Amino acid sequence: MNIMVDKSTADWYSVQDNISFLLLHGHQPTTPLLVQPFSLYNQTMESRVLSSGATTISGIPRLTKPVASARLNAVAVSFPARLNNDGGNLVWGRQLRPSLLNLDYISSTTVKRDVLKPCLATASDSAGDAAPVGFLAKYPFLITGFFFFMWYFLNVIFNILNKKIYNYFPYPYFVSVIHLAVGVVYCLGSWTVGLPKRAPMDSNLLKLLIPVAVCHALGHVTSNVSFAAVAVSFTHTIKALEPFFNAAASQFILGQSIPITLWLSLAPVVLGVSMASLTELSFNWLGFISAMISNISFTYRSIYSKKAMVVLCADILTDMDSTNLYAYISIIALFVCIPPAIILEGPQLLKHGFSDAIAKVGMTKFVSDLFWVGMFYHLYNQLATNTLERVAPLTHAVGNVLKRVFVIGFSIIIFGNKISTQTAIGTSIAIAGVAIYSLIKAKIEEEKRVS
Repeated sequence: MNIMVDKSTADWYSVQDNISFLLLHGHQPTTPLLVQPFSLYNQTMESRVLSSGATTISGIPRLTKPVASARLNAVAVSFPARLNNDGGNLVWGRQLRPSLLNLDYISSTTVKRDVLKPCLATASDSAGDAAPVGFLAKYPFLITGFFFFMWYFLNVIFNILNKKIYNYFPYPYFVSVIHLAVGVVYCLGSWTVGLPKRAPMDSNLLKLLIPVAVCHALGHVTSNVSFAAVAVSFTHTIKALEPFFNAAASQFILGQSIPITLWLSLAPVVLGVSMASLTELSFNWLGFISAMISNISFTYRSIYSKKAMVVLCADILTDMDSTNLYAYISIIALFVCIPPAIILEGPQLLKHGFSDAIAKVGMTKFVSDLFWVGMFYHLYNQLATNTLERVAPLTHAVGNVLKRVFVIGFSIIIFGNKISTQTAIGTSIAIAGVAIYSLIKAKIEEEKRVS
């Protein structure tokens, strides 16, 4: 029903007080109520009972003015009253102060009615109360740049320290075990303190990760055999062929169609590695073949990793993230590397390996070198994964190419390796080919995600 309010001032206040009283004491409105005040009060009060639909009140036979002592310091608003996200309740385009909408508060004494005046509340008012944005949150590229810097720095330090160890302790199988062992201890310590929280492992996940870990172990050991046999720069030049093996495996093993542009971009890689190998002063077949086996091993690791990630991504209940995944792979790879190290190098280490190294550099330096080279190995691999999560594949591909350039350049400077002009040209051509290949491949993957 529609109730027309009398045009006298007293009747208007009476009706308004009754509406406020009933709304505040839990009456559920159901029948439309239209409050049409006198035109004079339209100019001064501009108060209406509004809602998204029609504001209704039911079960009201008549309106009576409440007792003076029970008058409320409130304003009639849509029922039930709620605060919006900006800190007030918008009524007829105005934002009321939250303190005026405390509907649970009943004054014990008669208070003077205050007429609400329009306030010019805007979105900027609430924005000004927001917490200030931190410096790093405002400039996220600084964090990304830090990740790239630490990735390059740790990788260069690892390669230099690793080669220095092989100069007085030429046992790559044992050193490979140390690399993984230090990383595993680091992971176990991180899990103990809950940074990160350890993801559970089951038999199905173990079956997925064993092939990945075996390929990771084989690639890691053969890389170290090559590092010990030839110059670091030459090993990294040969390892620039890894994209070629990846493309071949994708085409002929996985049955994926590789665009002709990718194959053409690999031509300078093969040409550059061939040129560098023919005139490399430190060339020997053990180092060359070991680096090639490492390329093949890491290619198969990539294939098995893709299969494992498909299963992991389909399992929405798994807590396995990249940090936990790399930790489990390192643990399994450690158990894979221990037997060949004992069989192939164990007798020599016990006979004269350890004693000769300690005699050359001392026990303290020998132990500290092994510890730090293992720590740098684990951290640079972990940072490479974390960097990939922060940037697009294209950016990461360019960064990976630049990382190899840094390692080759610094290793030549630090160790004073003499290289021929043809080797320098061949290395440059190979790196340029890898860069072109990485850019094209990243662009193709980005187009696939968008489509």
